[in-house]
Amino acid sequence: MSQPAFSIEAAQKPIVPGRVEVAKPDHRGIVPPAEFPPQTANSVLLLTLDSCRYDVLESANVPALKSIGRLYKAMAPAHYTLPAHTSIFAGFTPGCAELHEPYVNPKYAKFFKLIGPGVPGKAEDFVILPGRNIVDGFKRLGYQTIGCGGVGWFRPDTLSGRVLTVDFDRFFWGGRTWALPAQLQFIHRNLLESKGPNFVFLNVGETHVPYYHEGADWDVKHNPCVPFGENNDAAECRRRQTICLEYVDRLVAPLIRAFSTSTIICCADHGDCWGEDGLWEHSVFHPKVFEVPLLFRLGEKPR
Repeated sequence: MSQPAFSIEAAQKPIVPGRVEVAKPDHRGIVPPAEFPPQTANSVLLLTLDSCRYDVLESANVPALKSIGRLYKAMAPAHYTLPAHTSIFAGFTPGCAELHEPYVNPKYAKFFKLIGPGVPGKAEDFVILPGRNIVDGFKRLGYQTIGCGGVGWFRPDTLSGRVLTVDFDRFFWGGRTWALPAQLQFIHRNLLESKGPNFVFLNVGETHVPYYHEGADWDVKHNPCVPFGENNDAAECRRRQTICLEYVDRLVAPLIRAFSTSTIICCADHGDCWGEDGLWEHSVFHPKVFEVPLLFRLGEKPR
């Protein structure tokens, strides 16, 4: 696929913020949707499991997530949420440098290639997008762009949060890391209102410290993974993140089914250290922080 011609007029298109919603302080008891409207084959779902370790997803009982496709042990583009998602939104998704395969290795070929600088890959990119990032690119193709953030870097009333959220037509921030039912309700409502095709982004916070989901039987105030902490517990970290991931799998299963003929990309933005080399959590340059799961399946090319 050849790159569309560069247009200075298109490049100078002003940023028009979309509609942003922030969760109410107490949104407990929200029932997540049991089904979502079926999506077109050229729609796209991008799902990031914040801080989820590869080895946790590999061993967890997550049939919906594993139904997406083959599980790859990939390397993240950064060691914490903001730069990782900035890279992903620029088309640099987690990848496996040792594999000379399209999309699995974004240097070989990308899921999303932005028009602009950069050396072409070895194979054809899945879609070439105009715009300053993939969200803006899908909007320019006529897609409805719907996003949800789970962790604080997506807080839309901060300047850093606006970097990740301003280009969405509709964006929702859950207000805390365990807000998946409210996030899914927001996506459901906006998919019902959309005429499609849709680009949907969901950042899941339940897999982020303190590894908690609504109704969990442990104290959310007790964090077993504190940088430089003295009472950390690797086994408890693994137990909690696994339980949270299996909870996430049950709730997102209807959303995954709705995109059954569409493109789905699921990955973590980074992992966490659980005592390896004396390190805990993320934002450190360690292999366990960069080691992340990647799964995907492709529908029709966006158009």
